[in-house]
Amino acid sequence: MLENSIFAILALFLVGGSLMMLWSRETVLSAFGFLVAMLAMAGLFALLENSFVFLAQIMVSVGAVVVLSLMVITSINMKEENLPSEPYKLRWMLFSALLVSPFALLMYRTLVHLGQTFDTSREGYGTLKGLGGELFSHWVLPFEIVSVLLLAAMVAAIVIARKEPKQ
Repeated sequence: MLENSIFAILALFLVGGSLMMLWSRETVLSAFGFLVAMLAMAGLFALLENSFVFLAQIMVSVGAVVVLSLMVITSINMKEENLPSEPYKLRWMLFSALLVSPFALLMYRTLVHLGQTFDTSREGYGTLKGLGGELFSHWVLPFEIVSVLLLAAMVAAIVIARKEPKQ
């Protein structure tokens, strides 16, 4: 019963943060909605007792991506008058929801009909030691390439958004 209540609260925060991202015209408030959604997602992983994914969600999504997004947003200094007008935003959102609803229904039916028990995993599966050994032995290069790409994207966003000084 307590788990269901916690899940409902986290789901409300997740939906609320997502809606805040979609509806807010202020970019900082939109980034704050992203922060709330990512924290709620981390809470859901904690509820599933998956400590590594919970910690990775906190460190990567909340600690890196949200802070990076906020830094880029504040350095761009976007103003309300520069934002495009979106007269059909609600129509597009409703159309997208209609488009996705059959897939959501299919996923719901699939999850309902799944068995309630799963096979037990082998000893040591999913531990931090095993995951760290795998990540830093076979996946070091892709991990570092992604970090360099994120850094390059951040620098490129700042350079593109920077205004040239008037002479």
